[in-house]
Amino acid sequence: MPDANRHRLTLSNYHEAVTKAPLSESIQDYLKAIYKLEDAGGGRVTITAVARDQGVSAASASAMLKKLGALGLLDHEPYHGARLSDAGRRVAIEVIRHHRLLELYLAETLGLDVDDVHDEADRLEHVISEELEARIDRALGFPTHDPHGDPIPDANLEWPAADRRAV
Repeated sequence: MPDANRHRLTLSNYHEAVTKAPLSESIQDYLKAIYKLEDAGGGRVTITAVARDQGVSAASASAMLKKLGALGLLDHEPYHGARLSDAGRRVAIEVIRHHRLLELYLAETLGLDVDDVHDEADRLEHVISEELEARIDRALGFPTHDPHGDPIPDANLEWPAADRRAV
């Protein structure tokens, strides 16, 4: 006889399922942008700053910040700005790591001009697997900086020692 409670949805397992679902490119882009804005401004970021960075209306940015908050990726206090949660920060750093490894790989291995690698890396950063990321890292000799001189976090998402403030 099947267990009637086996497929029962609770708030706890719903939240777990949602937070483990793949994050959209848009969510990843917002997290990366908020991370960089936090770093540049030294703290909480405003909806206006996020909207400007992403090229969207304040209403669109506000809706996304609410979504990120519901996913546990952002802490937002109305009129006091937003700050990434630890989980949001980890996702942002992972996306930055993918981007910078891809830039270096495209420049060094495939010979793309350094001026052209950014846009390609923007497209690819969202879709590479962790296995491919590790292989690229290993093939490049575990680099610490991309072709523009920006630091690359390591596999543990730690910034190179000389570049703790890293974006």
